[in-house]
Amino acid sequence: MVLILSVLFVLAFILIAIVKYDIHPFLVLFAAALLYGLLSGMSFELIIQSISEGFGGVLGSVGLLILLGVILGTFLEKTGGALVIAEKILSWIGKKSVNLTMMLGGYVLSIPVFGDSTIIMMNPIAKSLAVKSNRSYAGTMIALSLGAMCSHSLVPPTPGPIATAGILNADLGQMIFWGVIVSLLTLIPGYIFVNKFVSRIPLEATIETDQEAISRSDYPSAIKSFLPIIIPLLLIIMASIANYPTKPFGEGQLLGVIKFIGSPVIALLIGALLSFTLPKKLDKKMLSASGWVGKALLIAAPVIFITGAGGVFGKMLQNSGIGTLVSEGMKDANWGIFLPFLIAFALKTAQGSTTVAMITTASIIAPLMGPLGLDSETMKVLTALSVGAGAIAISHANDSGFWVVTQLSGMTVKQGNQSHSLGTLIMGISAILIIYVISLFV
Repeated sequence: MVLILSVLFVLAFILIAIVKYDIHPFLVLFAAALLYGLLSGMSFELIIQSISEGFGGVLGSVGLLILLGVILGTFLEKTGGALVIAEKILSWIGKKSVNLTMMLGGYVLSIPVFGDSTIIMMNPIAKSLAVKSNRSYAGTMIALSLGAMCSHSLVPPTPGPIATAGILNADLGQMIFWGVIVSLLTLIPGYIFVNKFVSRIPLEATIETDQEAISRSDYPSAIKSFLPIIIPLLLIIMASIANYPTKPFGEGQLLGVIKFIGSPVIALLIGALLSFTLPKKLDKKMLSASGWVGKALLIAAPVIFITGAGGVFGKMLQNSGIGTLVSEGMKDANWGIFLPFLIAFALKTAQGSTTVAMITTASIIAPLMGPLGLDSETMKVLTALSVGAGAIAISHANDSGFWVVTQLSGMTVKQGNQSHSLGTLIMGISAILIIYVISLFV
């Protein structure tokens, strides 16, 4: 009983500290872990051990992945490669399906680039397409934001899904495979919502043509722009396939090579190196502490440290023995795949950050995987996706993405709630239902 009350108290502490007092999530999660250790009666030695194992263990598995993913995304953003990808998707789909174009464009770009950055980068395209097609700007903008939110929560190498997979020890290749399937299916109800409802919201767009950050002549080609994203994903998936019991690549030297280059760190390192080919001329300043790589480090650092603090919290829970307690209390219950969704949903709605919600939820769920019957390799992946599904919704006034959408488009808060917030709710619920159906057959 003491452990359960301690968990509830600490969760309340996390929400109040982040939401009401705006304290940095790293400090909150780290303090929560210490507080829980003391309240649960753990020995000082075990608390110190949990801090060391939790922080070092998680960062050792996901810290480099997050950093390399952010470097890749930064070079795509700075060189104009992200816009090249968006325009290529537009040319494939056609201007008549502008909402679908924006949704898929946001979806693809938000895999390597942060969701907010994706929306900011693609906003000029959303605006121009709304004007050229004589459609509501609300439709193109929300299609963009929902596409970005979907992959941001469900598809590695976005930091949140990578951190979640690392904490839950889920196979990253399977995470990408199932994440793509679940997220693409989740886009369908989102697309219907945009076309049937959001596009009716009257919102006009005005085009500003007085500035363009990068000269068009300096943009990389479409092939070069896609390679840093596609190659790492293919390598990771190949390595995952190579580990199948049927040994499709044999057991010789080829298997070793595939598993090496397909290991997440090496695959993303290759992606980051490929992104260095995107600038027309690679200036050494871009690789300096004050250049693009330096800026990527500043972006990645908070996510990495929040992930580490989440790892400490999870290890503290695990070492306190709460898993055994939950096993006893939930042996007749059947929460299954829905529990991680509900926790992430509550945390996301309460404090706004998708990444914080995912990392915190994964840290809470990790020691409970066995009692919940989620400890098989496939169920670990689906559990990680369940966390991502919960972290999609609800994006509202406490989420920076909500303000990016409303401020860039000129929507009122009411319109933002009717479109972006409601859209994330629809997609979050759709995603968990899809995941549940998949869990019945795998």
